[in-house]
Amino acid sequence: MKHYNIPIFISHFGCPNSCVFCNQKKINGRETDVTIQDLKDTIETYLETLPKNSKKEVAFFGGTFTGISMNLQKEYLETTYEYIKAGSIDGIRLSTRPDCITEEIVEQLKKYGVTVVELGVQSLDKDVLLATERYYPLEVVENACRLLKKYGIKVGIQLMIGLPKSTQEKEYETAKKALAMEPDMVRIYPTLVIKNTKMERMFYNGEYIPLTLEEAVEITRKIYSLVESKGVNVIRVGLQPSDDLREDGVVIAGPFHSAFRELVETEIHYDFFKDIALKDKRLDILANEKSVSKFVGINKANRLRLKEYFNIKIDNSIEKDDVVVNGKKYSRLDILRGELKRNESDSDQHR
Repeated sequence: MKHYNIPIFISHFGCPNSCVFCNQKKINGRETDVTIQDLKDTIETYLETLPKNSKKEVAFFGGTFTGISMNLQKEYLETTYEYIKAGSIDGIRLSTRPDCITEEIVEQLKKYGVTVVELGVQSLDKDVLLATERYYPLEVVENACRLLKKYGIKVGIQLMIGLPKSTQEKEYETAKKALAMEPDMVRIYPTLVIKNTKMERMFYNGEYIPLTLEEAVEITRKIYSLVESKGVNVIRVGLQPSDDLREDGVVIAGPFHSAFRELVETEIHYDFFKDIALKDKRLDILANEKSVSKFVGINKANRLRLKEYFNIKIDNSIEKDDVVVNGKKYSRLDILRGELKRNESDSDQHR
């Protein structure tokens, strides 16, 4: 059954922090800008167009949901819960900060049908968190994950690469620490310099240098492969190319690409096929038609780079995540493990 989110973007004007990459406004006397009527109108509008036979969840994104007052949280949740009781939607998901999770908050979330909480962890390196003005100790994140799991709420962890003071090594270590908390899902975002943020000033003052697109793909493929190889679902790679981001002057700098995940997948499969081609001097590939574009690569990049060997044919008897190369079958896990081995080999060479 296909899944749909009904997005409700809750700005949190009362957020106690002002992270350098965030452009949310501070408005005295207001917690947020979404009224209960706004919430109802958005849900009703989406329900008019979404397929009846589908899984639908209201998703509170865009701010620190559990950082707003308990009473306002309750109002939002109670309103949305009425649609759950009516059978119109299946659950509620939201995003928040790890240090805005308490047992009282989680009890209320569970009471009103929250199924998933995504924690904006971003990094688990102290120097990086301090540089982004978002510091919380590792134990705070661990406790938030533990509390949510205690109440049967699925946990998502959001990671950012390319933050100030970060390195590839720190980001890989963050991913390993995050996996130790046994999340149900992960998002990976490259850091972008957004207009009207502290990071914008840092960028123009030469205090922050964003990753290039190539650098962002290079580190993301390592983290992506690590997370997926452990059986954890990576639900998004790269920021969704919303209308806001596409407006002129909103993204000042950084590795923004509307198909960032496809770039990462292309590079993983390029090295996988290249290793076989160098050994066998041929690449006779059989794949399910649903996977062909992934193997060929974005803009046919892998076919072009390996054109001397690259020969792909459709065989729908092969599972979508499998591929047969030169008569040998490889699973998705085989491909990811090969990527991890290359990462380990590269790390050994740099020591």
